[in-house]
Amino acid sequence: MPRLMLERGLLLALLATLRPAAIVGQEPGQAGPARIAVESAPRPAAAALRTDDPPTVDGHLDEPVWQQAVPLTGFVQSRPDTGAPATEETVVRFVYDDRALYIGAICYDSEPDRLFVSSLKQDFNSGSSDVFGVTLDTYLDRRNGFMFLVNPEGALKDVQIFDDSRSENQAWEGPIRVETTRNDEGWTVEIEIPFSTLRFNPSGEDQTWGLQILRRIRRKAEDTFWAPLDRRDQIHKMSKAGTLTGFSGVTPGLNLRVKPYALAQDQTGTLVEEGRGGTQGDVGFDIKFGVTPGLTLDLTYNTDFAQVEVDQEQVNLTRFPLFFPEKRDFFVENSGTFSFGDQSERSYRTGVSLRDFTLFHSRRIGLTGGGEPIPILGGARLTGRTGGFEVGLLNLQMHSSPGLPAENFSVLRARRSLFGTSDIGAIFVNRQATGADIEGYPDFNRSFGFDANLRPLPSLLLAPFVAWTRSPNTDGDSFAGRMWVGWRDELWDVSALWRHVGDNFNPTVGFVRRRDIRQSYATVGLHPRPPLPGVQEVNPYLEIDYVQDLESVLVTRTRTAGFGVSFLNGSGLTLNYTDRFELLREPFRVTTDATIPIGRYDFGGGSAQYRSAPGRALSGFVRVERGGFFAGTRTSLSAGLMWRPNYHLSVDLSANHNNISLPDGDFTADVFGGRIDYGFSTKVFASAFVQYNAAQDQFVTNVRFNYLYSPLSDIFLVYTERRDLAAGMTVERVLAAKVSKSIGF
Repeated sequence: MPRLMLERGLLLALLATLRPAAIVGQEPGQAGPARIAVESAPRPAAAALRTDDPPTVDGHLDEPVWQQAVPLTGFVQSRPDTGAPATEETVVRFVYDDRALYIGAICYDSEPDRLFVSSLKQDFNSGSSDVFGVTLDTYLDRRNGFMFLVNPEGALKDVQIFDDSRSENQAWEGPIRVETTRNDEGWTVEIEIPFSTLRFNPSGEDQTWGLQILRRIRRKAEDTFWAPLDRRDQIHKMSKAGTLTGFSGVTPGLNLRVKPYALAQDQTGTLVEEGRGGTQGDVGFDIKFGVTPGLTLDLTYNTDFAQVEVDQEQVNLTRFPLFFPEKRDFFVENSGTFSFGDQSERSYRTGVSLRDFTLFHSRRIGLTGGGEPIPILGGARLTGRTGGFEVGLLNLQMHSSPGLPAENFSVLRARRSLFGTSDIGAIFVNRQATGADIEGYPDFNRSFGFDANLRPLPSLLLAPFVAWTRSPNTDGDSFAGRMWVGWRDELWDVSALWRHVGDNFNPTVGFVRRRDIRQSYATVGLHPRPPLPGVQEVNPYLEIDYVQDLESVLVTRTRTAGFGVSFLNGSGLTLNYTDRFELLREPFRVTTDATIPIGRYDFGGGSAQYRSAPGRALSGFVRVERGGFFAGTRTSLSAGLMWRPNYHLSVDLSANHNNISLPDGDFTADVFGGRIDYGFSTKVFASAFVQYNAAQDQFVTNVRFNYLYSPLSDIFLVYTERRDLAAGMTVERVLAAKVSKSIGF
């Protein structure tokens, strides 16, 4: 009955929102700003100016060369008033010499004292700050690119973009110079991007690149673009970008960069392996070399990740394994090249993600199941484009570790673009023991698969894949496959999925949340833009998910009705109700004191979440869930509070509280966390991150200091401690100092 009433309410709300929308803030009959149809608007073109007298990168656009360059203006809103002119003017110019591309922008602002900057740190949260951004598609393949986002205080976020906005690599970094200044008319930004930082084909005398430019005004929740975009698209939607011409006689140069490091650390605690404790030192290096204009070779020796932040604690109330994301720089860089599996699609509701199925998950390399490091001897990675293919080759050799032999990991990935925005691809993953045999440990594990991303119509996307695994002495179904089809336009969001995962499908260098299943999923939703005060968009939706075993017996079913509201100020509200069925053939332990017995379970519950506007000194979110939990009930409260009194300091607090009532008793599962970031400048940062996992009664502390003393060169001081409060002992304590130096040739 509650679900039926909710569905009726959603239908009535939907009918109310489908009437024609007036201009927000406009009285009936009043003329509003001229709008354009962003989806059919022509893509703009611009030309860069060649110069023998490059500008000084100081944030002041006072050199004559800037006045000689053609100005780019006429930005168009994607949010909040799609298709309307920007409320504040932006003027951008491009010039270049033999060595670098220079970008100068004047971001006029009628209230410059209200510019909002959330942080000074590199790769800052661009969604909660005023931003100027540029994305360059250097191969003009309408799929991949380099993105550079800058806030008014000069912090830089540089990112690699893959597959026309499907995935991004935030670990990518280049020796980019950025300077900004503020004045009474707004702010200016000046960017220098060496051609050696980018990948492009210099064989042609004249270069044409894809280009998109963003201006974000946080207090107005306004995003404007040079090449007009709908609100569901982002700056890295390269298939809808404009073009930048005028380049002649430019080359990426030798494109060789060597980065040695030195490390000193002291480790103690019960989790530290024998022989790795105490005070130790080490050295290693990374090399990056542009083998061809399209291919980059990365070499690493004695690889170390002492500077990487610790994993965030998670509450697991399911019978399936948890997915932890990759954070190590070497693996995150170019990671989009190797993606294969349940990749989610931006702006589509897919029902799955790489947290459900991925054939290659780099955390299987160099880390144990508990997240402890395994020494990496060295390896190589070759990525890029050649002969119409996007390719990736990865090979890493591991040292032996207690209970594990020395192993070699290899991945080969290739994709071929079709018809501009479609592609087909293949992947091969091999894990091979290279050391002494260990009883019960397989000599090898191999995975291979084929996938495609097909876009026969602008709003229609099909994404099938098939995959197999092989290991010694294994029988049974080792096949996996899926077909996903989705339609997303300005109003409709519709998709369906069918997926099969065999009971013996076991990619030991991947991640599979569930095996022995056949899954069917479908969803339908709408995104009308009603003429309601303060409302940008509403999103009623229905989705259903059926999971059967390979004998066609229903084991899981979820039916969800939801309703979301996006407000003009950037905040959002989401409500949903889910009806669930679960068949348990084996009991599973939720905690050490609670076990769910074998049986059939029907239960349901609802949730509500509100997220406040991000462009404020104090923001946050709260989520409340209440309903059944197998044979009992569950009440959950998740909340986060972000306080940013200025762009130097930010404080983030989070809490996840779960109260479970079962026939054999009640229990709680809680995780609490806190983080403080302080940016002394855009080069010097400090952070402290603490977590408490009540279920394990563990307290984790991670304190980091980072000095970026020259481009791509760092000094890190890191302290990590993990305490078992119940046992009253320190299970891990690490103090590390690491220095790296990037040398370009």
